[in-house]
Amino acid sequence: MDISRIDRDLGRFRDIVRGRIKRNLRKYISHGSMTGKQGKDLVNIPVPTIEIPHFRFGQQEQGGVGMGEGGEGDPVDAGNEPGQGEAGEGEGEHVLEVEVSLEELAQMLGEELELPRIEPRGKQSIETSRDKWSGISEVGPPGLRHFKRTYRQALRRMVATGNYDPRNPNVVPIKKDFRYKSWTRVEEPSSNAAILYMMDVSGSMGDEQKEVVRTEAFWIDTWLRTQYKNVDFRFIIHDAVAREVDRDTFFHTRESGGTKISSAYALAAEIIQDDYPIEEWNVYPFHFSDGDNWGGGDTDVCIKLLQDFLIPRSNQFCYGQVTSTYGSGQFKRDLEAKLGEEETLVTSQIDSKDDIPESIKTFLGKGR
Repeated sequence: MDISRIDRDLGRFRDIVRGRIKRNLRKYISHGSMTGKQGKDLVNIPVPTIEIPHFRFGQQEQGGVGMGEGGEGDPVDAGNEPGQGEAGEGEGEHVLEVEVSLEELAQMLGEELELPRIEPRGKQSIETSRDKWSGISEVGPPGLRHFKRTYRQALRRMVATGNYDPRNPNVVPIKKDFRYKSWTRVEEPSSNAAILYMMDVSGSMGDEQKEVVRTEAFWIDTWLRTQYKNVDFRFIIHDAVAREVDRDTFFHTRESGGTKISSAYALAAEIIQDDYPIEEWNVYPFHFSDGDNWGGGDTDVCIKLLQDFLIPRSNQFCYGQVTSTYGSGQFKRDLEAKLGEEETLVTSQIDSKDDIPESIKTFLGKGR
C-alpha cells in the first residue's frame, strides 16, 4: 500500500472540494446552506456531485460474511414485504458534507467580495502575535514529538523497504522517522468590537425576511470575528417598543403590531453609552427593517439620535431594508434624503436572498 500516494490523493481531493466551495460561495451565502449546523469552529457545507475517495475490494472466492443456509437469490430478510412502486432510472445525487473552518470561510468571503481589512480605531487597535501549531518538522525537542506522524513515517519506510510483515505488524521508528510539531507566527488584531443587531419584528416582517437577516448576520459575524480579537454581540428587537434579547430569541421571535424605530435606536444608544467607551471599542450597529415607521414625527426622532449620538460613536451605522409584501420602504428613502452626506451611514436594499452578497459587500466593503 502506497500511503504517501493516498495522502497526496486525499490532499488533492480536499483542494478540489475547497475550490468547489469557493466557486459557489455566492450561492451558499444566498441560500444559507452551511448555517444549519455549527460546531465551535467548523461549519458543515453540503457539496453535491463529488465522490469521496474509497477503497474497492476484489471478489471473495470462498468463505466470508453471509455464508450459511439459503439458496442463491433468496431475500436476506424473508419476513419483509416487497417494496411498492417502480424502480427509478435516474442516478442519485451524491451529497458530501465537508467541514470548513470559520477562518477559511472568512478568507473565501473576503476574496470573493473583495473585502478590505478593517482599520480599527481606539487605543487598543494594535497588532499582537501568537504561535499557531500548524506544521510538522523533521527536527525538534522530544517534548514536541508528534507520535502519529512519527509512526506513519516509520510505517512508510518499512513498507517501502519491504520490511513490514502484516502477520507481525511491529513498527519501530528510527531517528530519521521522528517528526515534531512546528509553529508559525500569526499576526492578529487585538482591538475590541461590539456588534449591535436591531431588527423590526412587527407584523410585516415575516419568516422569509427574518431568514434573510439571519443569513446575512452569520456572514457579518464570520468576517468581523477575523478582524477583531474580542467581539461582543448584542441583540435588540422592536415593534412599537424595543427590548434587548439573546441571539436565539432575536431570530425566532414572532411579534405583531406597529413600528416605532426610535425605540430601538434609543436603546442602542443607551447600551453603547453604558458599556462601550469610544476609546476602547469599535462599534457596529446593524438595523434591519422593511422600512415602515410609525407617523407622528418618529423618523425625525431617529434622525436626531443618529446625528447626535449613534453615527459619531460608531465605526459605521448600517441599515438594511428587507423587502416585504406589506412594507412601504419609506424609511431608507428618508435616511438617504436627510443623512445622505454622512459617510459612515451605509444603507442597503435587500429584495431577496440573492441580494445578500452585495448587501454584505456594501456594509463591509469600506474597511471601516
